[in-house]
Formats: sequence, structure tokens, C-alpha cells
Amino acid sequence: MDLSSGAGFGSKLSYGSGFFHLRIKLPGKDSAGVVTAYYLTSQGDKHDELDFEFLGNREGKPITLQTNVFADGIGNREQRIFLWFDPTADFHTYQILWNQHQIVFYVDNIPIRVFKNNKNMGVAYPWQPMKIEASLWNGESWATDGGQTKTNWSMAPFKASFQGFDISGCPIIKNSNNNQECYSPKYWWNSEKYWKLDSKQQMELENVKNKYMYYDYCSDKPRYPIPPPECLHQ
Repeated sequence: MDLSSGAGFGSKLSYGSGFFHLRIKLPGKDSAGVVTAYYLTSQGDKHDELDFEFLGNREGKPITLQTNVFADGIGNREQRIFLWFDPTADFHTYQILWNQHQIVFYVDNIPIRVFKNNKNMGVAYPWQPMKIEASLWNGESWATDGGQTKTNWSMAPFKASFQGFDISGCPIIKNSNNNQECYSPKYWWNSEKYWKLDSKQQMELENVKNKYMYYDYCSDKPRYPIPPPECLHQ
């Protein structure tokens, strides 16, 4: 990414469920205002989207990993953590599990976030076919210290590195929104084992929340005086 443009790539196919895997090494040195993103997204209005967004920072300051979930066009479900390693020093693994029961975000196989299917409570859940995309773009208006810390363009071009782009997914035939086939137990990620975290994974998730999470929309009382309904059951 430089002053003239960012960059990105994505899958040709859309998927209705799956396990999506990418290894990323973030831009080093002074990367304030630089956003590296890896996400699933549907097309059109009222879109569904599952986001990993890495928010750059001044050299020596921690980079934020922000996750978000959009369903039927509604997002504003940000969680933010500091990572327990330097994501600019080497490649690390970032994964998303998506089935009809839950969405799980993983860092190096450790779950950092779970979004359960609570449609029975009136909470929208991502169901539309989604493509996998990755991008590097200018977010200096908001990404670092709420936009107060601007990009140091003397450090451009900023470079992110990607490897191990791997999809275990159920592809959706073009112009078809019938996801029932993608919920089939013939796909390993739909089996009962992946309907919820096991006890070890649950402990790992709680450890991340306790040690590394510094923002959770569910706890933002000025923003949500009444917590969104899914927050009561996560």
C-alpha cells in the first residue's frame, strides 16, 4: 500500500459454510493507520461479513486485532485484543470456522471469539454465500487511536505477506442461495464436534478474554445501555 492505492485478493468462489485458513505476516516498523484485513463477505445489500482486521501502530506500540460480525447488514459487534506475540516478526495462522451452529475465530489454533447462532432469539446469523478476501488499505481516519495517529507515508510502501491460503468449504453454485446442502454432516466442519467448543478450547477462549481483550461491544454501556440479546448468551 502506498499513497495511490492499496491491494487485495480473494477467492473466485463463494461458500455456504467451511473452515478458512490463512497465514499472515503484518507490515513491520511504523504502520499506524495501516489496516490489514482478512474476511469473508457476501455481495449486495444487507450483507454478511466475518472480519479479522489488524490495526497498525507506531513502531514499538502494540497492534490491535479487531474482529467483527455482520449479519443481514448489521455489524457494530467489534471485539479488540492485543496479541501475545509480534505479528510483524513472522507468519501466524488465522482461521474462521463457520457452520449453522457457531462462528469461531482462531489465532494459531486458539479460539479468540465465538458467535453462536441465536436466531431463536431474533438475532440475525450469517447465512448468505460469502467469498474470502484479504486486503491492505488506508484506515488512518479511524484505525489508530481513533484516527488521531496518522500514517507516516515516508515508510511507504507498506507490505503484508500471506501464505497457506487454504479453504475447506462448501462452494455455492452461482445464483443459488440454497445453503441447505452446505449444512450437511458430510462436511467435517458441520459434525457435532464443531457445534461448540470443547472444555480445553473454552479455557483457552476465557484466557484470551481475561488477558488480552481490551474492548468488547457487549460491555460498552454508553453505546449499548441495554446489551444486545446475543451478548447474554455468548
